[in-house]
Amino acid sequence: MPGAAEERCLLMGVVNVTPDSFSDGGSWFEPAAAIAHGTELAEQGADIIDVGGESTRPGADRVPADEELRRVLPVVSALAGQGARVSVDTMRAQVASAVIEAGASIINDVSGGLADPEMFGLIAGSDVTYVVMHWRGHSADMYGKAQYADVVGEVKAELAGRVAAAAEAGIDPARIVIDPGLGFAKRPVHNWALLARLGEVRCLPVPGAPFRLLVGPSRKSFLGSLLAGQDGQPRSFAGRDDATVALTTIAAMAGAWCVRVHAVPNNADAVRVVARLRQEGARLTVDQLLGSGRTSD
Repeated sequence: MPGAAEERCLLMGVVNVTPDSFSDGGSWFEPAAAIAHGTELAEQGADIIDVGGESTRPGADRVPADEELRRVLPVVSALAGQGARVSVDTMRAQVASAVIEAGASIINDVSGGLADPEMFGLIAGSDVTYVVMHWRGHSADMYGKAQYADVVGEVKAELAGRVAAAAEAGIDPARIVIDPGLGFAKRPVHNWALLARLGEVRCLPVPGAPFRLLVGPSRKSFLGSLLAGQDGQPRSFAGRDDATVALTTIAAMAGAWCVRVHAVPNNADAVRVVARLRQEGARLTVDQLLGSGRTSD
């Protein structure tokens, strides 16, 4: 949303320029369709448009860098040219460099710099915002690594290690956003534990904390399982949108900087409701301290 102040949780609208993403693979694979979809998401209230050219769904195989670039570059250029705040979901420094040149202002690295040793150096030499997600390996085998004794503590410790390494490489911690990586090397029980304790996740034991927090619950399989029908079949992807709104509300209440979603309008309503509620809570706190007894509508 043009000119939106970051006094509320922001919304990142997803544009998957892929044939195989878990929720909408193929829907926006052609550049013209992807550009039109990104434009629509912005008009609906998305503050950031997140463009991705490589699926990270469970079991997905990687695509060559040239193909990833072919998919995302025209979309990034067009959306940035329209004035959109563009993020690119990539693990490759080569792709990140090209899309920054094309106008992207956020690099959303689901590997937290682990997939490409050149990524930290590239980001350090730029002025973009850098999303560091908790990650234990590529999609093809990530569930084999979903082993935790204390998922919140371990995710925090591993994120802290990546943030410290990024800072050592020259990335200003003020430009770093962290993401607990819901669904990435995590079973449903792990996702729910992280969601219940999002406020803790922001407070890593490294300089710069608390960090801005990006949360990506949209349409994920743990929601499909929770909402399964009597026949045991998971709820359809689009049928998970109301549950996504509920989690957007929870994330915003927990102080998330941004929530990444596929469907924007209802989530846009949710973050604005939470912002108003938090505003009222702040006013009530001041009133109580002053003993004025004032109320507001």
